Amino acid sequence: MLGIVPFDTVDYLVVGHVAHDLTPQGVRLGGTAAYSALTARALGLRVGIVTAAGSDVSLDALNGIPVISLASNSSTMYENIYTGGHRTQYLRARANRIEPDLVPVPWRSAPIIHLAPIADEIDPVLPDGFSPTLLGLTPQGWMRRWDSSGLVSPRKWENSESALAQAGAVVFSREDVNGDDLFIEHLAEQTRILVVTEGAAGAVLYWHGDRRRFRAPSVREVDATGAGDIFAAAFFVRYLHTRDPWEATRFATLLASHSVEREGLDGIPSRLEIEQSTMVVIP
Repeated sequence: MLGIVPFDTVDYLVVGHVAHDLTPQGVRLGGTAAYSALTARALGLRVGIVTAAGSDVSLDALNGIPVISLASNSSTMYENIYTGGHRTQYLRARANRIEPDLVPVPWRSAPIIHLAPIADEIDPVLPDGFSPTLLGLTPQGWMRRWDSSGLVSPRKWENSESALAQAGAVVFSREDVNGDDLFIEHLAEQTRILVVTEGAAGAVLYWHGDRRRFRAPSVREVDATGAGDIFAAAFFVRYLHTRDPWEATRFATLLASHSVEREGLDGIPSRLEIEQSTMVVIP
């Protein structure tokens, strides 16, 4: 086990694999756990990460964040290839599965617990003994499969009902479900709050039977990797603070949009971006 740390309480717990992202510029740290944890910290929260990784991945970018990491022969490794706004993804390696008993007891009552699978590495339902104020799910890792070459493709999230009923908010991308509007509507009916991100088009919020689109500002895209993870963390944090899903979606859309103007983890929101996105102009 790596990253032995004092088990102080945290405000935001994220559970899921960090990843080795293969890019034209080389290998870099990625994965929902990394992007969302750094975003939550930028928003002022005390953050903890429970993950699994090999010695091949450096966690230096997460310095200052307590990390519990189950030792694995290799880290989960993805290669993302973007062409004309479309992503082709390959899974090159996969770390060990994460079991709930790896989570320190003081962290099991974090106000926000974010289940963040990227390769079907965790169970979608929290067991007894966990008591977050808000359980957030980013189910992309339960919505994908891969063939012998590692090519990733969407799959239907089977037996999702229990997880959706337990969750306080769910965030995934339209790409995760291959643009299946009927399936999106089906999932929205089973959970309290659902947000579907749509890249440069923004996001769509489903809440109390209503559907509302939030447009993203026009920006110069440099690297879209991690934008959805930044969106999810920003949404969960803002929603817990305001209890307003509309406001949380507006806020998260702005921060995620600006994140694509920089590469990789450099897209984590800056203090100025957070301040500007928090302000609401009332006409």
